[in-house]
Amino acid sequence: MTPVHVVGIGLDGAAGLSQAVRQIVDGATLLVGSDRHLSYFSTHPAPRLVLRDFTPAIEEIRQRLNNLSDVIVVLVSGDPLFFGLGRLLLEELPTEQLIFHPHLSSVQLAFNKIKVPWQDARVVSAHGRSLDELIQALQQGVEKIAVLTDGTNTPNAIARLLLALDLPSYYQFWVCENLGGIDERVQFFPLEDRGDKAASLRQQNFAPLNVVVLLRQPKSDAQINLNLDALPHLGLPDATFLSFSDRPGLMTKREVRVLVLGELALKPGQIIWDIGAGTGSVSIEIARLFPLSKIYAIEKTAAGTSLIEQNCQRFQVENVISIHGTAPAVLDQLPEPDRIFIGGSGGNLSEILDVCSSKLTACGVLVLALATLEHLNAGLGWLRDRGWDYQLLQVQLSRSVPIAHLTRFSPLNPVTIVSATRAVK
Repeated sequence: MTPVHVVGIGLDGAAGLSQAVRQIVDGATLLVGSDRHLSYFSTHPAPRLVLRDFTPAIEEIRQRLNNLSDVIVVLVSGDPLFFGLGRLLLEELPTEQLIFHPHLSSVQLAFNKIKVPWQDARVVSAHGRSLDELIQALQQGVEKIAVLTDGTNTPNAIARLLLALDLPSYYQFWVCENLGGIDERVQFFPLEDRGDKAASLRQQNFAPLNVVVLLRQPKSDAQINLNLDALPHLGLPDATFLSFSDRPGLMTKREVRVLVLGELALKPGQIIWDIGAGTGSVSIEIARLFPLSKIYAIEKTAAGTSLIEQNCQRFQVENVISIHGTAPAVLDQLPEPDRIFIGGSGGNLSEILDVCSSKLTACGVLVLALATLEHLNAGLGWLRDRGWDYQLLQVQLSRSVPIAHLTRFSPLNPVTIVSATRAVK
């Protein structure tokens, strides 16, 4: 049975191979690889098959499989089974005849060069693919992301995308080029200051062989550059709020906040409950618009309560009262509200609605933002059973993001906003 040895190789060429793997390559009767990989063995006596079109190359390898005197070596970059040619070879050739000899992968080299453990990193291939997976990882706040680029999804394009997304987290931006080669270069670009080095990133040409590494960091006041006078009076950007370190995207998004405020039909001097307040984004929006109102931000987690208080200090609002506790247990001690917003229920929606019904003033308005069908069904069932009037607003929004030199829409999670009042008898 003719073996097909799939040999990973780095930019250091033959010098980077172990003695055992080098002996396998030296004994090859057919060398297969790209022009660059074959150039590392310019004096090798075996016939060469330049790997340009995959289909005829596979056919020639198949024809040689029954020749027991052949030793076929396929040269590939790094680890053949890490976004490499190995996957295609496994689909086309008998598994028992394939023997893999991995080299260090570009991602492994990149993280070691910037001295960051990478066992928990998310690897995203943008090589010949869309940036959808990267957008999702960024919106989820993945802590460590390595991006395999191509001629379209370049480091420059990824930087434009990162700056365009209204992310609640700051990402360190590293570009690692020609890893393992004599012209290796590893650069850090501070995108948050948008200064000279960030501008140079947008203008710089990078070597085709590069990896982008993104490392999430908590945003400092300097990185957010909070200027209260410059902020809109309605619709604060998501990125201006301090958020959960482990769930940075967990907040009522800007566009949904604006709609919720409209559905609440707010007036000056009201008492408002914000149940499941999270980072306090809805409470703070209301507080800035209506400084004479009192907003009770109820949050069951200590981390959330701390964030609410920190965000209130950041935005200099003094009419938000942070309440640490689980609804509905903590609601009885609060003054009767004119408006109630429920952004999170912790699985206690029906019980919370029971208390809200008993406490809400006669002309009060109740608004819920529901992300799941189960909670929507539970909420609507409760309202129907008690004869409340309600209307639904289903929100399916997309934000524009740059993709290379084009623009496309990236969807936010759909939300159903329920606005309810007691039926007039």
